[in-house]
Amino acid sequence: MGHVIATLPEREPVWGVTSLDNHLYVLRRKSSEQIEVYDIDSFSLQRSLTVRGLGHAYDIVACGHNRCAYISDTRQNSVRRVVLPAGASIREWPVNDEPYRLSLTVRYNVLVTCDEVRKIKEFTTVGQLLREIVMSQDVLSPSHAVQLSSGELIVCHGDAGDPLHRVCLVGSDGQVVKSYGGSKGSGSQQMNVPLHMAVDGNDFVFVVDQNNCIVLLLSSALTYLRDIVSRKQLKWKPHRLSLDVKRRRLYVAESEYKDGKYTAGRVIVVNV
Repeated sequence: MGHVIATLPEREPVWGVTSLDNHLYVLRRKSSEQIEVYDIDSFSLQRSLTVRGLGHAYDIVACGHNRCAYISDTRQNSVRRVVLPAGASIREWPVNDEPYRLSLTVRYNVLVTCDEVRKIKEFTTVGQLLREIVMSQDVLSPSHAVQLSSGELIVCHGDAGDPLHRVCLVGSDGQVVKSYGGSKGSGSQQMNVPLHMAVDGNDFVFVVDQNNCIVLLLSSALTYLRDIVSRKQLKWKPHRLSLDVKRRRLYVAESEYKDGKYTAGRVIVVNV
């Protein structure tokens, strides 16, 4: 089990968290979309970056290779590239479907999960579409896709209306090769809305299980290893995470959901 070493302030709902160099970037849902910038060691708030023209931010991921962050915008169906640490927006490209969660490939391209049309799209850093993968019929609602060092893709899926809640290894044709999970639940080998993932240097997969309120760890072969974050360590339901491989830290975003809307959020920092 991981050890919680810090908790960032409770403020507006959190829609993404990522890190680069000595900074932790937290995407808050505000009237004006902002990225809070924290010191990576003291966890003190340094400043806030306002991304002008951003409609409805849904996820953020930072890229050390290209010195930028990518933000998905579900209102404008686009991805925004923002220079770090300055925060200037230098490029926006259309996804042509509603973009949800993001990750980076081993070649520093951007993987965009388009839940409603069951597609995974890969773009270059300047927005050129490289490929589009349509998920198989048994993957009704892909939530997030990440790439292993081998180049293979891992996809998690399962929402309220989906009979299967799984983490799947998928082929280039979108077909499921192997999977962890099955029917929705809280028992052994079961998940309840697996929502977001991260992969470490050994291709171990960290998975947010939102409704079971845990973060679990799977091997590269998609076998269960252990729980990393437990229900007792969380105040609300988790829904985003980011792994800092260098520092062996996991940043887990959780948000309060009341009366049909998200009302507050925070990030916990976990040593793994």
